[in-house]
Amino acid sequence: MNAELAADAGAILGEGPWWDASASLLYWVDIRGLRLHIFDPSLGEDRAVALAMRPGAVVGRARGGLLMAMEDGLAFVDPSSGSRKTIVDPEADLPGNRFNDGKCDPLGRFWAGTMDDAEQAFSGSLYRLDLDLSWKRMIEGVGISNGLAWSPDGRTMYYIDTRARRVDAFDFDLAEGSISGRRIAFEVPASMGFPDGMTIDEEGMLWVALWEGWGLGRWDPRTGCLLERVRVPVARTTSCCFGGERLDRLYVTTASVGLDSEGLASQPQAGGLFTLECGVRGLPSTPFAG
Repeated sequence: MNAELAADAGAILGEGPWWDASASLLYWVDIRGLRLHIFDPSLGEDRAVALAMRPGAVVGRARGGLLMAMEDGLAFVDPSSGSRKTIVDPEADLPGNRFNDGKCDPLGRFWAGTMDDAEQAFSGSLYRLDLDLSWKRMIEGVGISNGLAWSPDGRTMYYIDTRARRVDAFDFDLAEGSISGRRIAFEVPASMGFPDGMTIDEEGMLWVALWEGWGLGRWDPRTGCLLERVRVPVARTTSCCFGGERLDRLYVTTASVGLDSEGLASQPQAGGLFTLECGVRGLPSTPFAG
């Protein structure tokens, strides 16, 4: 399967796509470009909103507006203006860290992780923001906190620390929002790049974006078997999510960061938003319920 360009956005570090089913819009971010992107597939138009701080992830909020993981903490954001109201900065004492990827669990709690911006120390953590806006650190000692997904039955959480080059699985207590029984679901071979963001389909298979891997892979997390590959004409594929009226269209973000003039010439669509129909439906994106 090959992905096609949906928006030639020229993002520096595109990340964190989230599908708003109520509005039929795709939200995503450019971390290094300090931009929130809003893609309207009915028009084929992508609009960028300037932000004051680097974003890491975006989800909708059931009460309206957006919840975003930002460079300096978690915040409610107005998508029309980019104005924000900070909720909490759990790592104010770690100025070298920033928030990266994040997603809501099936009950609408927001999970977001951090990383050392220099990508040297294992100083990152994964946090859970509850509906009353209280928060809890769930995992420590993380290199680059990245992709999150929950199984269709809500009993398993999948998580990526990119520097570990693998996808881990946890037993997930949906009512409590607790995790236990950490184990390796599968490892990503060095020849395929680094696992970055991911999503899950209705069959319980994981779609993982591959940094320096020129695309994505679809894995069965129960067996660890690689089932399919998706080709993207950009080396640094960063994340993906399902969207469209039937949730049967996969959207893929990419990055141009670090490419020299030769690299940019050979990858003119780097930083673009891509899409494909992959023959399977995804699960609905959950908004923050608090």
